[in-house]
Amino acid sequence: MASRNPLPPLTWPRPLRLLPHALVGLAAVALAATGADATARVLAIAHAATLVLALYRPGLACGLSLAVFAGIAVGHPPTHANELWAWTVHAGVLLLLALRIPPVPAAVAAAVSAGAGAVLKSAGAGVGSWTAVAGGCALFAAAVLLGAARRGRRVDRERLTEQIAATARERARRTVLEERARIARELHDVVAHHMSLISLQAEAAPHRVPDPPPELVTELAAIRANAREGLAELRRLLGVLRADAPGGPAADTAPQPSLARLDALLAQVRAAGLPVTARVTGDRRALPPGVELSAYRIVQEALSNTLRHAPGAAATVDLGYGRAGLALRVSNGPATTPAPPSPGAGHGVTGMRERVAMLDGDFAAGPTPDGGYEVSAALPAPAPPPAAPVHLPDHLPDKDSPA
Repeated sequence: MASRNPLPPLTWPRPLRLLPHALVGLAAVALAATGADATARVLAIAHAATLVLALYRPGLACGLSLAVFAGIAVGHPPTHANELWAWTVHAGVLLLLALRIPPVPAAVAAAVSAGAGAVLKSAGAGVGSWTAVAGGCALFAAAVLLGAARRGRRVDRERLTEQIAATARERARRTVLEERARIARELHDVVAHHMSLISLQAEAAPHRVPDPPPELVTELAAIRANAREGLAELRRLLGVLRADAPGGPAADTAPQPSLARLDALLAQVRAAGLPVTARVTGDRRALPPGVELSAYRIVQEALSNTLRHAPGAAATVDLGYGRAGLALRVSNGPATTPAPPSPGAGHGVTGMRERVAMLDGDFAAGPTPDGGYEVSAALPAPAPPPAAPVHLPDHLPDKDSPA
């Protein structure tokens, strides 16, 4: 029943968080000064000290308070007016105890205290009249009920806070999984394209070499068969990912876009009312399909967020081609009019971050000092090494001549 930790801090402003402790201390001082003579003051001080102890060790303080209460009733003559503060101090200890422990143990402590008061009265101790005993027992019950109610509200609030945090974590996890599934659906076309090329090249290779060895033909046939099997598995996987529900219709299977369609995207955005400027630095080159798709989607989502959350702002798209890959940045200024409520799910930044993480790149998004917003990403895509020059002989032998 005892607890070694102090009372939980209240959600009050910082200067007021110690106010309950200060009030308990002032009450203890006031009750300690109610003794009529020197002996009564010593007993009052000892009893009031248990009230301060109950702030940190309520179980121990309850036992000591009851013991001092009994000592006062037995050892001090009943002619002194010590009954009121003795009952009051012990009720305060029971209140602090009920704030810390479950209601049933607190009710047991109050019942034991009330029973002890009745036994002391029956034994002729100085606890006041039977009316005072009844009033003291009622005071004990009221203190426990008040403490239990306050503790119940605190426990419910803590559980609600934990539930809200757990719901937020689950929502974030579900958002990430949804974005990863969407990215996987889009990358299907990229992977399927490469698998189709492998299958076609393996099928055409034997016809490009005269009299190929049988071992080479067998290996190429195996490669082609494996590529076809992989394509079939990809189609089954895509059916699972694109189905809205078990047995539901499949989603659109149009080819995925690349940066070659960036001008068309910017034209659509301008037509929607967003002034956007595009700048390209470095030598523009073809990037791997996955990088092209991710870059296009990041620019598309960033511009959509600008339209949604920063009406009236202007946007800038910067693409920087380098040897290590592509650096892109989409920034916008502050909104000139209030943004209307957005019906979106707020998954845009999560999806962009997942796309960049898939490519082992770097991603950052956040407000700018001027009140705008900026999204930047570095997508690794090393440039291929320059092809080695091919030196041809000055004279090629005729096909029918001996080598």
